[in-house]
Amino acid sequence: MKKCENDIESLQFILRVLGGKWKLHILTNLYYGKKRFKELEREVTGISAKMLIKEWKDLGAIGIVSRQTFNTVPITVEYSLTKEG
Repeated sequence: MKKCENDIESLQFILRVLGGKWKLHILTNLYYGKKRFKELEREVTGISAKMLIKEWKDLGAIGIVSRQTFNTVPITVEYSLTKEG
């Protein structure tokens, strides 16, 4: 019974990560390395900037994607998969 509960929790987590139209596209692009915001926006064809931000926040909240800011002019921000991602 305990294993079944663990399996259900794992499946719920996977569905939360991959649910929606864009998350899998974003994760696939980040799998190949760090990307800047505009790179992701260009490579995930059809996504708006607003939706990309929303999806990134969802993935960041569950620890799959990280955001790193560099103190340059203009400020550089890179997105990448975490170890869990």
